[in-house]
Amino acid sequence: MSEEVGAPRSPSSAAGGQVPFLQKGLCACDSVPAKCRCPATISLPVPDNPQLQSRASLDSIIGQGCRIQVDNSINIIEKWKLKLEDVGIRVVIDGHDSPQPQGVGFAKNQAVIQSSGTYLCFLDSDDVMMPQRVRLQHEAAIQHPNSIIGCQVRREPLDSTERYTRWINNLAPGQLLTQVFTSHGPTVIMPTWFCSREWFCHVGKFNEGGKGVPEDLLFFYEHIRKGGGVFRVDQCLLQYRYHPQAATHSVLEGTIWNHRVRFLEDRALKHWTSFTIWNAGKQGRKLYRSLSPANQKKVAAFCDVDEKKIAKGFYTYQESKERPKPKIPIQHFRDATPPFIICVKLDLTGGAFEENLNTLDLKEGLDYHHFS
Repeated sequence: MSEEVGAPRSPSSAAGGQVPFLQKGLCACDSVPAKCRCPATISLPVPDNPQLQSRASLDSIIGQGCRIQVDNSINIIEKWKLKLEDVGIRVVIDGHDSPQPQGVGFAKNQAVIQSSGTYLCFLDSDDVMMPQRVRLQHEAAIQHPNSIIGCQVRREPLDSTERYTRWINNLAPGQLLTQVFTSHGPTVIMPTWFCSREWFCHVGKFNEGGKGVPEDLLFFYEHIRKGGGVFRVDQCLLQYRYHPQAATHSVLEGTIWNHRVRFLEDRALKHWTSFTIWNAGKQGRKLYRSLSPANQKKVAAFCDVDEKKIAKGFYTYQESKERPKPKIPIQHFRDATPPFIICVKLDLTGGAFEENLNTLDLKEGLDYHHFS
């Protein structure tokens, strides 16, 4: 089993200078269950100046019985090497000499290249694995060899991103593939990913564009394009830390939006001859304007519950160079024709939107996709 433990967009691995990678070679510790004693690689991009959070992250790799002090010096990695090797974990330390930051994608790719296990398990240096994570995800990966395996998480602090955390933990199995278009991103979050090395190589490496590139989202999209599945172990196997300095916040919203729209067009809209955008407000109109001209022509109508929007009768695309300018009807959702691209955020209306959707008796992934 191999694990790559890497941050989804860790600011540490995006830093310049020497960016070390910790790699676990073999689960040789006597305390490791027999089922888990197999070729394994854990690769962890670590910041130039490891913070205290990294101590808990690395402690979670070696399990019980070994506490290690971390200070703010790159030299501490050498101390970790000794501690880890004492419990049977082979460690390789490497970095780069470039004066420029090489980015998170580069760090993850190098960790994979320099390791040798048959499975990869990703971990953010701020997060903490539960003791059974590797064993349970490895068992799932054997059953789902072409899938990214995720797990449920516990957020730290507990009250941070509550709606997002509920989404992560409560998607039904089928929704792990049908809800890949939403603004939440991958339906199993990057710090929980576990997959075979063979499948990782089939998908291809992470984008190495550096800061501002959503390398995890792009890899996830390519994984889906190549027929990959998504499976979640329904146990909390990771403490997922929130902090405002996370590198994920360096990715511009517009960048992510453009990737999402292109993915939606490629995976869903090209199969439809017409569709309705559910939301005649700001988000729905933004989606319409972002579509290719060919897909704009497929939009049969907008729909909504807001009587004021419906009373307007239509939306005029003022930026269009066409003459006359396109006018798209605005209808009540009960009068609209599926399929729908839904630009209404989930879990924000006290269940009112979800109830309206359920009254239509539609099938997710066939009759509609969530986009917001």
